[in-house]
Amino acid sequence: QVQLTESGGGSVQAGDSLRLSCVISGLPLHNYHVAWFREVPEKNREFVAASSRPGASVFYSESVKGRFTISRENAKRMVYLQLNSLKPEDTALYYCASGTPALSAIRQPGMYRFWGQGTQVTVSL
Repeated sequence: QVQLTESGGGSVQAGDSLRLSCVISGLPLHNYHVAWFREVPEKNREFVAASSRPGASVFYSESVKGRFTISRENAKRMVYLQLNSLKPEDTALYYCASGTPALSAIRQPGMYRFWGQGTQVTVSL
């Protein structure tokens, strides 16, 4: 059984940092892409960052590039998202996902088969 479990969310002030973690069980993680998405009410799920299957390539949305960093430790079955210089517009429910989309589709949430339950990040002024 595949399980993805996120943690590390919280309520912080603008400019603060957080580190989100995702533990993935039931998958040979070195064979899967991993990604982070976020969602706010009444908006579509938004791509944040992804790490390709061999971990050699990373991808970021323009809105987080330079502030967020995705990393993975396949042997520990862990994926991380370091969030720096947080802004109120980063407030969202953050999801960890895993799958095998083509690299051209790595930003598309519909291409991921496995999802966690999400962890809330709230950033206030």
